[in-house]
Amino acid sequence: MKTFLNKSSVTNLISLLVIAIGYVSPLYPDVIKAVGFFAFSGAITNWLAIHMLFEKVPFLYGSGIIPARFEEFKASIKNLMMEQFFTADHIEQFIENEEKQGGKVLNLGPLLNAVDYDKVYEGLVSAIMNSSFGGMLMMMGGEDALLPLKQSFIEKMQHTLTDMVESERFKHALQQGLNAHKISEDLTSKIEVVIDKRLAELTPQMVKEIVQAIIKKHLGWLVVWGGVFGGLLGALFGFA
Repeated sequence: MKTFLNKSSVTNLISLLVIAIGYVSPLYPDVIKAVGFFAFSGAITNWLAIHMLFEKVPFLYGSGIIPARFEEFKASIKNLMMEQFFTADHIEQFIENEEKQGGKVLNLGPLLNAVDYDKVYEGLVSAIMNSSFGGMLMMMGGEDALLPLKQSFIEKMQHTLTDMVESERFKHALQQGLNAHKISEDLTSKIEVVIDKRLAELTPQMVKEIVQAIIKKHLGWLVVWGGVFGGLLGALFGFA
């Protein structure tokens, strides 16, 4: 904003200075005045056009177009994000690429470590005791007869589960269960809800400030070049 004001102010001041010189110069006063007036006209016209993008000017139809059409700007922002970045195809492709990496992405180690193998063992013992073998084990000391097998059972179970989750068959089944298309659709809908919620918080003033921050610095050059080309046209007019 500061850069824009400096550019426009300097350009307008130089134009006014050239006009003033034209009134006191003994040489080519008409040409100098023409250069100054044309330069000032080009600069001030471009400055007004830029100002009218962001501010409503009384009696000037079409001024203040950015805050007046902020709903369209919000819709454009949403369409840009949803159609160019968070499309279902893009998300689906990303998920599929991640799934192809198998174990590199899906680490089931913490899950296996969280298994309560003591409860698994207790469940096995309970099943055995309630089976037809229960009576026979009761004659051999009951559940205590199986206790020496507990540690070996837990180690074997851990090893078996680890081999299972690292097998290609398991990974293939897991990838089939992770429906990339369904997940991408769910993510897309959730992202859209978040974007809608955030855009609903925007006000015309916020939209105006966003656009100003992006383009107003660069639009300041329109004032400068308006003055330059206006001055050149003034020189042609003065010498014609």
